[in-house]
Amino acid sequence: MAYHQRVGRRIVERIMTFEPISLVLFAVAAGGLFVFFQLTGEVLEGETRAFDETVLLMLRSAEDPGTAIGPFWLSHAMNDITALGGTTVLSLMTVLVTGYLVLARRRKIAIFTFLSVVGGWALSASLKLGVARPRPDIVPHLVEVHDLSFPSGHAMLSAVTYLTLGALLSRAEPGRITRIYTIGVAVLLTFLIGVSRVFLGVHYPTDVLGGWCAGATWALICWLIARRYIAQTPG
Repeated sequence: MAYHQRVGRRIVERIMTFEPISLVLFAVAAGGLFVFFQLTGEVLEGETRAFDETVLLMLRSAEDPGTAIGPFWLSHAMNDITALGGTTVLSLMTVLVTGYLVLARRRKIAIFTFLSVVGGWALSASLKLGVARPRPDIVPHLVEVHDLSFPSGHAMLSAVTYLTLGALLSRAEPGRITRIYTIGVAVLLTFLIGVSRVFLGVHYPTDVLGGWCAGATWALICWLIARRYIAQTPG
């Protein structure tokens, strides 16, 4: 048998060993990468600027762009929510969940979880430097920021951290309901943190969309690897 035929046969055999759900999720991950690169291209070309600025202005008072719409408590709540995507909180969550998995004798998942989160953070920093998009200047920022804008670090890092932790932590849960609840909480936190960044005027909507897309894709890939190669049993 020719070399290229042997390689092709191995690829087909490898694909056939995947469960249907794994194939579907693999396709979703591939789609996520495609959408992220398409969005990045449009951002670099400036094609999203009109949409981004329109959304930011909609969230501010027409008389005073420095004042967010809605009651005072809403701005206060958004400040509290955005802190959940900060480096301190995410680092603490990662350490605590990793420690739980170690104590639960899920050492392989614990190590893989920690490395997955750290790898996602490194990817986020690299993407920010590569795109180098400045922060929005059309409305005043309601919180202090210093780094670059695309993709949103809070959106991507919360997706990387919460979705990765939720997905891999669910690997250690025996019950289906608890697994769904764990992942559902992770999705909710990721969504709220991303929305808070736009509300506070420190990110364009496309920054957050890019962060969600990249972070969720990373978490999904990590979950697929864990599902394929890391056993659920203690060890």
